[in-house]
Amino acid sequence: MQLLEERILTDGNILGENILKVDNFLTHQVDYRLMKAIGKVFAQKYAEAGITKVVTIEASGIAPAVYAAEAMNVPMIFAKKHKNITMTEGILTAEVYSFTKQVTSTVSIAGKFLSKEDKVLIIDDFLANGQAAKGLIEIIGQAGAQVVGVGIVIEKSFQDGRRLIEDMGIEVTSLARIKNFENGNLNFLEADA
Repeated sequence: MQLLEERILTDGNILGENILKVDNFLTHQVDYRLMKAIGKVFAQKYAEAGITKVVTIEASGIAPAVYAAEAMNVPMIFAKKHKNITMTEGILTAEVYSFTKQVTSTVSIAGKFLSKEDKVLIIDDFLANGQAAKGLIEIIGQAGAQVVGVGIVIEKSFQDGRRLIEDMGIEVTSLARIKNFENGNLNFLEADA
């Protein structure tokens, strides 16, 4: 997605060897116009897939996921990273390790929001090692629902996340694919949409 790649080049900051900071439009402050455009691209890509739910993980996946859900006219569900006292029964959970934060979280979704009839599109802000997507795939599987695809805003293609998901037989659609970081710059691969 050219608009997204341009925004990354303009406003993204490279930290260290392989961290891209995009807090001024995605991971902290949200550019809703860009998120709306991202949502439309995902909706167009999966228009014929019969998506019934969009699922993400809190927090930075929520903005692109809600706009994708709006464009598809379906509900959006976000997995919670912290136990909530109001979530007392029928909870679907999975362990997710965050390489960025160096912590393992138990993420959860109330089972009443997913059923075996659901066709789910997972949306997330970043794909690196694929652990968040893997955890969501596990949760969705516990409900008997089908994961139709995984939509990613920014993929670090030099890491193993895409392969992990595709090896499960699930399509990955990334709107910006980073080939590598080199001398304080980043290089893109061709995006999926």
